[in-house]
Amino acid sequence: MPQHTDRVYESMLGKLRTSVLEMGGLVEDQITQAVRALVDRNEPLARATIERDHTVNRLDVEIDDLSLKLLALHQPAARDLRLITTALKITTDLERIGDMAEHIAERAVELSAELPIKPLIDIPRMADLARDMLHRSLDAFVREDTDLALAVCASDDAIDHLHDQVFRELLSFMVEDPKVISRAMRLLFVSKYLERVGDHATNIAEMVIFMVKGRSIRHLDTVPRDL
Repeated sequence: MPQHTDRVYESMLGKLRTSVLEMGGLVEDQITQAVRALVDRNEPLARATIERDHTVNRLDVEIDDLSLKLLALHQPAARDLRLITTALKITTDLERIGDMAEHIAERAVELSAELPIKPLIDIPRMADLARDMLHRSLDAFVREDTDLALAVCASDDAIDHLHDQVFRELLSFMVEDPKVISRAMRLLFVSKYLERVGDHATNIAEMVIFMVKGRSIRHLDTVPRDL
C-alpha cells in the first residue's frame, strides 16, 4: 500500500473513532436532558431533547458510510477489521440508546402537566448509573481496555436491581390508588428504558472485548479466566 494511501487510511480510522465518541457523547447528553426534563417537569426541555434525536440518527448514517468505505476501499484485516465491525455494532447500540432518551423525553412531556406521584429518587439514580456505564464503555473502546469493559459488564446488576425496586414501589402505588395507574405506568416505562440503556452499554463493553481479544463473551454465563 503506497505511503499516501496509508495516511488516508489511518486518517479514516481516526475519524471513525472520533465519530463514535461524538455520537456517544451526544446520546449521553440526551439521557441527561431527558431525565432532567422529567424530574423538573420541563416540557420545553423535553421537546428540545426529542428534536435532537435526528442528530443522533445523522451520525449513525455517517459512521455506517465511513465504515463501509473503509471495508470496500482498503480491505482491512485482523485488528483493523475488528475495529470497523465493532464500530458498526456500537453505533447500532448508541442509536438505540438515543431512542430510549427520546422515549423518556416523550414520557416527560406527558407527565409535565400531571401531579407527581412522589419525588423521583431511584429513576435519577438509574440514569446516573446508565450514563456512567455508557461513558466507561466508550472509554474502554478508546483505550482498548478490556479490564474496564469487564467492569462495565459487572455493573449491570446494580441498574437491574434498581429497576426491580422501582417496579415494586410503583406497583404498590397502583394497588393503593387506581387513579395513579396511568402516571405510574409512564414512570415504569422510563425505568425500563434506563434498564435497556444499561443493557446497550453492556453490549458495547462486550464488543470492546471482542475488538481487543478477538473473542466473544456474549451469551456466556461466566467470563473465561484466560481473557
